[in-house]
Amino acid sequence: MIVGIIPARYASTRFPGKPLIDIDGKTMLQRVYEQATKSKALAKVVVATDDERIVDHVTQFGGEVVMTAPHHPSGTDRCLEALQQLKEPYQYVINIQGDEPFIEPEQIDELAAVLNDGTTELATQMIAVDSHELLFDKGEVKVVLNTSNEALFFSRMVIPFIKGVDEKEWHIHHRYYRHVGMYAYRSDILQQIAGLPVSALEKAESLEQLRWLENGFRIKCVVTKYESHCIDEPGDVLKVLQLMNQH
Repeated sequence: MIVGIIPARYASTRFPGKPLIDIDGKTMLQRVYEQATKSKALAKVVVATDDERIVDHVTQFGGEVVMTAPHHPSGTDRCLEALQQLKEPYQYVINIQGDEPFIEPEQIDELAAVLNDGTTELATQMIAVDSHELLFDKGEVKVVLNTSNEALFFSRMVIPFIKGVDEKEWHIHHRYYRHVGMYAYRSDILQQIAGLPVSALEKAESLEQLRWLENGFRIKCVVTKYESHCIDEPGDVLKVLQLMNQH
């Protein structure tokens, strides 16, 4: 069985109270929760938070929520504590970003599809890069793969370098992928990675998944066609509303 966990912190340096902002009549968190519950792959969806205001809100709209400690450095650690509080045994956890109010249920199902045989340790998603601008955007994390579509490395820089080709044409000569940050963890692996110390590569790139690679864990990467539309700061709300109106 697979459980979907939505980590939701109230405190945020850039956007305090972000999970409870209103987006066209519903909070962002409620929209994420409702979209996640439409997934065919998830046996349960639960919010993991450290704030009573979020607990009260999720309870009011009929969702399931667990209270976790405030000190967790990442959503991965919060997912582990939430999993430990659940009574049912789940083989996998999918960490669903709480700041993507219009996540498609089919995107969750795409990721879940590679978990069926139980051998996958960790999984995440990626989308093809189709322009020079996206490829060289340091805000977009690129991923390099082995022949089994497992990650070799993630970087904010462009990898691989293509010798003898104009940079503006690199995306034409090589199939590049950028990372879409939804993760699936096998439950026993989640327990192992949550206890790992911060690694040198993780510190350098500020990418948590490099800690897992540096410690020998395998991350399966799944191609998705769905773009990621996150709300990181107040100005992003208007952009997301415009996207919603287009749909």
